[in-house]
Amino acid sequence: MKIKIAGIGSYIPEKKVSNTDFGEHVFLNEDGSAFGYPNEVVIKKFKGITGIEHRRYAEDHLTSSDLAFFASQKAIENAGIDPETIDYIIFAHNFGDVKHGTTQSDMIPSLASRVKHKLEIKNPKCVAYDILFGCPGWIEGVLQANAFIKSGMAKRCLVIGSETLSRVVDAHDRDSMIYSDGAGASIIEASDDETGMLAYESATYANDEANYLFFGKSYNLDLDPDTRYIKMYGRKIYEFALNQVPMAMKSCLDKSGLGIDDVKKILIHQANEKMDEAIIQRFYKLFDRPVPKDIMPMSIHELGNSSVATVPTLFDLLISGQIENQSIEKGDILLFASVGAGMNINAFVYRY
Repeated sequence: MKIKIAGIGSYIPEKKVSNTDFGEHVFLNEDGSAFGYPNEVVIKKFKGITGIEHRRYAEDHLTSSDLAFFASQKAIENAGIDPETIDYIIFAHNFGDVKHGTTQSDMIPSLASRVKHKLEIKNPKCVAYDILFGCPGWIEGVLQANAFIKSGMAKRCLVIGSETLSRVVDAHDRDSMIYSDGAGASIIEASDDETGMLAYESATYANDEANYLFFGKSYNLDLDPDTRYIKMYGRKIYEFALNQVPMAMKSCLDKSGLGIDDVKKILIHQANEKMDEAIIQRFYKLFDRPVPKDIMPMSIHELGNSSVATVPTLFDLLISGQIENQSIEKGDILLFASVGAGMNINAFVYRY
């Protein structure tokens, strides 16, 4: 038995924030000191590394579970199913619902229960729960849906990845420009044809790597030190990703029984353009192959890094023909992969 993505949907907030909008920000070093160069230089270097030109922020009156609801509606419609037939709602996020103008997370009830409520699903045997797995959360949710369906515990699952990272960033940290908001959702069910997941890989590295992403105080030392924001050790994450993600992708592909030349597209977490390109280059180097042209669709230039939402959103944009010079056909082999806080890595090979 294989599982397939029977429906996909995403919600991209309308509020677009450009790099130039950060021109008047007061960016500081970790010790609170000022940068020795103007913001124009900061922004230019930032774009050169990340590839990000724009990002999207949620409308002020919306929270992460609202974005997830919108994406879920689209996925349900795309799949053409009755939502009452959903056995599990698996909601991947990291910070809960954070209202605009605050930094406090709200996770009671679970965001999955909130989405079930908004969808007006009456069936009590539709079980709703959240998972926290860093940026790879949506893929991990798909892997859990795979286990539920193969074991007979479920026939159909709604797997969601949604985040409003713009509300947990330190405005004085230049890394804040990376993050964005968005949601992606998918209907997962058993496949009755050749379509579906062929192999998967998942791992957690929590020794030296556990705190590469963390909650820390603002770089503005005049602010309350007990108010925390998302922080990261970028260089350590970069080195970790380059060392571990290509190996996980190779292991996953090897398990599928397919070869590197069978892969038509790689859908990787939109974290950082240079890092993603380096991961793909190292992955192909493991097979002594050059990187094929257009193998890696990208959305980060316009949408930024929305954590758990990047991969399902990228897939939705790809199959709906919204990424320039990118398309897939029935039967194509796709490799999904992600890396994030934990540190967690996962991947799956999928026949479209």
